[in-house]
Amino acid sequence: RKPIIAGNWKMYKTRDEVLSFVYAVNEKMPSNDLVDSVICSPALYLRDLVKRQGSNLRIGAQNVHFAEEGAYTGEIAPKMLVDAGVKYVIIGHSERRAMFNETDESVNKKIHAAFNHGITPILCVGEMLEHRENNQTETVIKEQIVKDLEGLTAEQVTELVIAYEPIWAIGTGKTATPEVADETCGFIRETVKELYGDVVSEAIRIQYGGSVKVNNIKELMAKPNIDGALIGGASLEADNFIYFVEAAIQE
Repeated sequence: RKPIIAGNWKMYKTRDEVLSFVYAVNEKMPSNDLVDSVICSPALYLRDLVKRQGSNLRIGAQNVHFAEEGAYTGEIAPKMLVDAGVKYVIIGHSERRAMFNETDESVNKKIHAAFNHGITPILCVGEMLEHRENNQTETVIKEQIVKDLEGLTAEQVTELVIAYEPIWAIGTGKTATPEVADETCGFIRETVKELYGDVVSEAIRIQYGGSVKVNNIKELMAKPNIDGALIGGASLEADNFIYFVEAAIQE
């Protein structure tokens, strides 16, 4: 499976900072034959990035609405992302679920909408600390996956990217050990296998996200069930992002 490194910039950077970043990384991105390199920026800067992306960098959005258009103040329709040249979109991030009331039902609708417009979804799933402490990690994640993938074809799921992000490790400085991360990503793969069979489960790419840093990316990428990383704050620096992408290839 080709590794995929995606930076989630959340609500950071000004336009000048965005342009400085893309100019700094463009010529240093390894070939997309080896690794998929994606930056998911605030919506305001998507077009700026797409216009300036190098041949080995792709741009993603952080959210999308499931409706074609309509009276949804502040939302972004999938065809707007297509018009901007976006290739990926993060769907179901824990911050969206917790702070903006996203449910598995709305996540599922958004995934269908993204596929209907040729955009690759990066689906986020993960458990809270209380779930892990009460041995409910697998129950919670399986329920998310079953509901979030409802109605998708095997071909669509093969193209999907799943990001396992333990909620207790996002922005906290805590990181699941590589062994725990790999074990949970392996469980996600087994769940996909139950739903769609061997071929799909072997093809789907599963990222780890949750306080990924330059000092743990290589160890994480060396694990058999981890195909990449969805990286928050550490992806804001150009040198760091280049390091993450190169580390994914080396392993």
